[in-house]
Amino acid sequence: MFKAVIDVYYEDTDCGGVVYYANYLKYFERARTQMLIHHGVNPAEWMKKGVVFTVVKAEVEYKAPAVYGDNLSVETKITRLKGARVSFSYRVMRNADGQALVTGATDMACVSEKMRPMPIPEEIMGRLSNIVEA
Repeated sequence: MFKAVIDVYYEDTDCGGVVYYANYLKYFERARTQMLIHHGVNPAEWMKKGVVFTVVKAEVEYKAPAVYGDNLSVETKITRLKGARVSFSYRVMRNADGQALVTGATDMACVSEKMRPMPIPEEIMGRLSNIVEA
C-alpha cells in the first residue's frame, strides 16, 4: 500500500466548501501516479516510448465529505496485474481524525500510442508484480 497526501484547496470544492465529487478521481490519479513513480515506473517517460495507461473503469463510493482546508491521505494499492490490465484500489482518509471518506477503484489498460491494447511491458511487470495486494 502506498500513501499520498493531498491538501484540499478552495478550487477543489463546490459552493458549500465540500469537495466536488468528481475531484476524487483527480485525487486517485495523483496518488496512482505518485505510487508508480515511487516504484520506478514513470508514466510520462513510458508515454514517450509509446506505452500509455488509460482508465477503462472507475468506481467511487462516498462515505463522508472532505471540506476546504482538509489534509487527506489516499491509500493506493495494485490489486491485479495481468496481460494488458492493471487494477488499483483507493481509500481516502482525513488525516485530522482518520475518518474514511471515500473508497474507489480503477482498471487501467495498457495501450499503444494509437490506443490499441498491448501487453504491459516486462520491465513494468517486474517492478510492480511484487507489490500486488489482493
